Order: sequence, then C-alpha cells, then structure tokens
Amino acid sequence: MTVDAHHHLWDIDVRERPWIAGPEMEPLRRDFRPTDLAQALRGTQVDTTVLVQSATDPEEAPEMLVLADSASCIGGVVGWVDLSARAVRGQLADLLSHPAGRWLKGVRHPVAHEPDAEWLTRPEVSRGLAAVEDAGLLFELAVGPEQLPSAIKVVGDFPQLTFVLDHCGRPPIGGDLAGWESSVRRLAGHPNSVCKLAGLATAAGWGGKPEPAELLPCVEVLLDAFGPGRMMFGSDWPVCLLSASYREVLELTSELLGGLPQQDRMSIFDGTARQVYGL
Repeated sequence: MTVDAHHHLWDIDVRERPWIAGPEMEPLRRDFRPTDLAQALRGTQVDTTVLVQSATDPEEAPEMLVLADSASCIGGVVGWVDLSARAVRGQLADLLSHPAGRWLKGVRHPVAHEPDAEWLTRPEVSRGLAAVEDAGLLFELAVGPEQLPSAIKVVGDFPQLTFVLDHCGRPPIGGDLAGWESSVRRLAGHPNSVCKLAGLATAAGWGGKPEPAELLPCVEVLLDAFGPGRMMFGSDWPVCLLSASYREVLELTSELLGGLPQQDRMSIFDGTARQVYGL
C-alpha cells in the first residue's frame, strides 16, 4: 500500500487563493474535491492520504477536518493557524476539540512567501511553535533555500517537535545546488526532521514532465542526508497537474527510487508517513 503525504483540496467559490494567479495557473482555477481525489487515486496503490492547507485562513482547517471525516482515504490533516497570534493555543485547542479534531496531525505556514527570511525565528513565532509542540502536533516547513538557515535554527531550538521539510526545500533544479545541499544536510543532522519527496514534478518549471536525470542529483542528496527511514512520498496534487498527472508523479518518483532496496522503497512510499503522522 502507499501513503500520499501531501495533497490539497479546495473550492474556488468558497475561498480565493491569491497564489493561484496568472495564465500559467489556469489548470488549477477550478474546484478540487474528494470526488476528484478519488478519481485521481483510481488504479493506484494509494490508500491513505494527508490533506495539507492551501490557504492562510483560519476557516480552512475546520473545513478540512470535516472533509477528512467524510473521505475514507484521508488519514490526516495539516492545517493553518496564525502562529504569531497570542491566541494560538486557543486556536489549536478549538481545532483539536472539533468533532473531527482527531484528524489534525500538524500545522503549516507558507514561510517561503514571507518577505522576511528570518520569519521563523521571530519571538512570537517561537511562541506559536511551542504551542504546536505542546498540542502534540508536528510542524511542516514550507521553505525555500533562503529560509532554510532559519529553519535549521528552529529545528534545533525545538528538539522534541517533529519538523517535516516540504517540497524538498525547493531545490534550484538545473542551477547551483551547493547552497541548498549544505543547508539540507545541516537540517537533516537534526533527528527530529523528516523530508517529503514532493513537489519535484514542478520544481524544474511548469508545462512539461521533467526528466528523471534532472531531479536525480537532488534525490541522491536527500537520500544520503535523511535516509529512506526519514523520507516520504507526496504527490502535491493538484499542483502537480501543472507538469504531470497523478499517475505520472507516482511513476516519476518510483523511477527516481528505482535503485533502492524494496524495504527502503516501502519506507518512503508507506512506512515513514504512517509513523510520522500516526496513520
């Protein structure tokens, strides 16, 4: 069986997402609902998924919990709360006490979109991360190379909090990987960090499925840094549709991991995510 540790759902009429802008994003400007997810999963080995936030709106997380309660394949939710708010502990408590609160596994903030590269190290954000830790949740690092240094610091500051690196830290595919690699290896040096092998289909650009040879150097760095036991597959559907279908993302990931022993492949496609998210 396979766990997809990273996908989204949304209803365009309910909530705008400013990041879905420009003509190149046209394929994403429609509703993506549980029925669409079920269609994407049909014929694959994926039996469990993790639904991840796509809007910085406090109303989205409760809606995601309701979706998880009604969709048999969704095994966990990673929502958004305002980490810098003084009321963050109350926000988390409200989500966990929601009738479907058992599905909440973690919190994510799109740090890569923050103009301050040191946003994660702000005192008020540190208070928010402490609240996430106390709530028994994990935190997902939606960061790029510019934010990785601050991510390394907070991962070290909170050794009891599990941090999940989203989208492999957005490696500069086709560019100079040295800075990204150095930061990723430092992050992986903290045992409370894990990595999602997700977002690679669009990492090299949109409009065409990337060649495995373009992505393999990044994957080799991640495998060496984190090891298969701290990596997990994510489709990044429906964002992946800008470059590849759901099935093509699965095939691409399988090809990139083709040289690994079966046990290691099983960890990345199944075991790690079940352990990290408690699925």
